[in-house]
Amino acid sequence: MQLIPYLFFAGQCREAFDFYARALGGAVTMRVTYGETQMREQTPPEARDWVMHSEIRAPGLILMGADGPNADVPPGAGTSVNVQAGTPAEAERVYAALLDGGTATMALQETFWAYRFGMLVDRYGKPWMVNCLREMPPV
Repeated sequence: MQLIPYLFFAGQCREAFDFYARALGGAVTMRVTYGETQMREQTPPEARDWVMHSEIRAPGLILMGADGPNADVPPGAGTSVNVQAGTPAEAERVYAALLDGGTATMALQETFWAYRFGMLVDRYGKPWMVNCLREMPPV
């Protein structure tokens, strides 16, 4: 299992992640926009170039981020802890444990990018994402 910071933006993810990659000595290893996914038709035309998911890898770190899901990300907010589970069963166990006393914001489910993905706010008010990713093509 691995903990990965996940940063949310309101349309600046591409620019920010290019900057972070240079600053951290890494590379953007994945970037997909809303317009490139099955969510295209549910996405307003002005947001289709927004980043649905981006990832930077550098020695000793992984950083993930996206634009949205809403445009009202106040300064200093828009951060979540991402748990990268190795198996769907591990994702289910971790999600259920973190959800105890908390609130689900997206039920744990299969998606086009993950065998399991779900979001929640724990009993202490901290946002979490639980992922068990599928193999995705490189950028």
